[in-house]
Amino acid sequence: MTDTTYPPLDTLKPVASDLWIVDSGPLSGPLPLPVRMSVIKLSDGTVWLHSPTRFDEALARAIEAIGPIRHLVAPNIAHWMFLATWQRRFPDATTWAAPGLRERGQVRRKVEAGKLRLDRDLDEQSPEDWAADIRQTVVPGGLGFREVAFFHVASRSLILTDLVLNLEPGKLPWHLRLPLRLAGATAPDGRAPIYLRLAVRLGGRAASRAAAALVALAPQRVLFAHGAWFERDATPALRRSLRWLLR
Repeated sequence: MTDTTYPPLDTLKPVASDLWIVDSGPLSGPLPLPVRMSVIKLSDGTVWLHSPTRFDEALARAIEAIGPIRHLVAPNIAHWMFLATWQRRFPDATTWAAPGLRERGQVRRKVEAGKLRLDRDLDEQSPEDWAADIRQTVVPGGLGFREVAFFHVASRSLILTDLVLNLEPGKLPWHLRLPLRLAGATAPDGRAPIYLRLAVRLGGRAASRAAAALVALAPQRVLFAHGAWFERDATPALRRSLRWLLR
């Protein structure tokens, strides 16, 4: 049986100074996706969690050893499922929502039922809370899709979520390898899944400008939620993966 994930799971893994990842999953569904969280220690000593993965108490304590967890970030309309558990464990942390997230029906119902809290919305400008450390860019799309991309200045690391899917064929069930390759979501040249490419293209020139701005950052590495992230030669790899969007 193939394992799509990147063990050890639910464990802090250092990437660069003040930057870690946590690999987790697989997510349930027809495609057993690996999923990844990014963790940044900000210059004020607090900790910022991007796309929190499933909660694990030992993991929470390991992150607390870095600094107090003050920010939980839901970077697009799909990556919010594990927020509530982290909120219960860290009630003083601010939860940041991607544009449009609170309008999603399932999310709105959970918020109204008191099962999920969304404190502040993200936009084009980094909030004062992390402006000294992280730049952000909103990549717009249609059908309610927005993804906020983050650039950690000190490590020159770009953090995406679903704009790149780079699934390694050898880690996939055999019957999914060809369909995913044809969909353009497999390493070493993965892109966003086709349905997401269609949605983002509805963002028109604004989406293309946002993609060009991300490439212009010339990141040394690119992290994302699903698959093998770009550890080296990251800028040309990013340009290839976003070629469908660049004009």
